[in-house]
Formats: sequence, C-alpha cells, structure tokens
Amino acid sequence: MKITFLGTGTSQGVPVIGCDCEVCVSTDARDNRLRTSAMVEVDDKTIIIDAGPDFRQQLLRAKVTDVAAILMTHEHNDHIIGMDDVRPLNFKHKKHMPVYAEERVQRELKGRFAYVFADNPYPGSPRLVLKDIDKDQLINVEGIEILPIRAMHGQLPVFGFRFGDFTYLTDIKTISEEELDKVKGTKILALDALHHSVHHSHLNLEEALALIEIIKPEQAYLIHISHRMGLAEAVNKTLPKGVELAYDGLELIV
Repeated sequence: MKITFLGTGTSQGVPVIGCDCEVCVSTDARDNRLRTSAMVEVDDKTIIIDAGPDFRQQLLRAKVTDVAAILMTHEHNDHIIGMDDVRPLNFKHKKHMPVYAEERVQRELKGRFAYVFADNPYPGSPRLVLKDIDKDQLINVEGIEILPIRAMHGQLPVFGFRFGDFTYLTDIKTISEEELDKVKGTKILALDALHHSVHHSHLNLEEALALIEIIKPEQAYLIHISHRMGLAEAVNKTLPKGVELAYDGLELIV
C-alpha cells in the first residue's frame, strides 16, 4: 500500500493570501501546503480522501489517471468543493465516480452542486454515485476494506479512515474511547494538528502529541497545518521521535 499526502495545509492553504510571515514567504517546499487531502493506492486501485479546492492541481501533480472512489471526511468547503474536477475521470473512463459520505454530507453535496444532481443534470457535469458511510460497517471499494472512524470536529461529527496499518484523522478535536479503540494498533498515523494555540474544533500541537502518545503508532505525521505552526525545519526539530510534520507530496509505503 502506498500513501501520498496530496495536501497538508489548513483551509486557507499555505502561503496565506496577503501574508508575509516567515512561513508564507519560505522557499522550503515543505512550507508550501495545499488543502488537506490524501491518496491511498492498493495494487492498481487509487482511493482519494477529500476533494477540496486544490483537487485538480493535486491530481495533476500526482499524475493520477484513474480513481476507484473518493471518501469524504465532512462537508466543509476545503474538503468537498473540488468535486467538479471529477469530470475528466468520468469522460476518460466512461463511468460514474463513487463518492462515500454520510447522509448529512450527501445533502450538502446536493445543495452545493445542484446542477449535478438535478432531474436533468447540466450536460457535461460530473457524474457521481453517492454511497453511505456507517461508522459500524466496513467500506469495501473493489475489495479494499476501509474502517470508518467517528470523531468530532468541534460540534460537527466527521469521519476518519483506517486502511490496514494506516489511519487518517483530519479536522478532529475529540474522539470517543470506543472509536479510539479502532485506531489503536495502527503503525502509521496521520493526525490533525493545526498550530500551537488552543482551537475550538482542531487539535493543536500539544493535544495531537498527547493523543499520539495514547495511540502509540510506529510513526505519526501531522496534517492540516496552519502557517502559525512555524517553519517545518524548525518545528520538526522539536518533535518527539517518530513524529514529524507531513508535507505535500510525501509518499509512504506501508
């Protein structure tokens, strides 16, 4: 299994428009972050987690030619608004795109992309097949089993996903003991860590490190990172062994 971090930035991305802080003007590629998304490849099948505003750019950069399914963590714009860019894959492979999302997120997709889901869809619009996510049932994408993990993004329920020994949890603040049990034993963990200050709906760095200590993966990568986190080179030097900031384009073999 191969994991590629397509984006590791927060909702504004890094650099932030109009900002001249040391991170936003950094020439280190690790400090240039598109909106958070990941790609999991198993054999010849590709699964994408979230499709935000940088979706097209991310798939072009990763040279993606086909996608078996898209998994949605939640409905915030930085995770779903790139769905229109599914169209080239529809055209190329002459098939609809399976999109896995819980009912609430499906309603949001239908509202924001009404032209896609209309009785008479706009010609040439994306072709999507919405599929339910149940926290108590495995997702099966062409033989690949994925375990949904329920967490809370402040007051908003969101989903993380476990693919065997890899677990992906973005935009979380809290997680129940029951759901945390699904994560324990994972070897590689990708975990939300916004910046250093307390935030109402995201883990900050201190909280993320405390959760990593409970989960005890072999390696943890921090994602959904704000420019307020600091320079990647400097922050990585302060992190415990087995923890580092993920960066766009980082590839892992699990």
